[in-house]
Amino acid sequence: MSLVELARFPTKIKADICKSFLQSHEIMSVIFDDGMNNFFGGGGLIAVKLMVLDEDHDEAASLLAKAELL
Repeated sequence: MSLVELARFPTKIKADICKSFLQSHEIMSVIFDDGMNNFFGGGGLIAVKLMVLDEDHDEAASLLAKAELL
């Protein structure tokens, strides 16, 4: 079991929306680098990464694409 990057976002807001959407479909995810993004003002200098388990990647990407969140 390892975490892989599902998507990158310029701010934490969209990452939070996608994380909540995945959680509603029982797919756990983690947000990386949100603190660094906030430190630099959320202007996209440091991207916020949405991470999922390797085995959930394809399903999560498909769900987010169908919901037009990616």
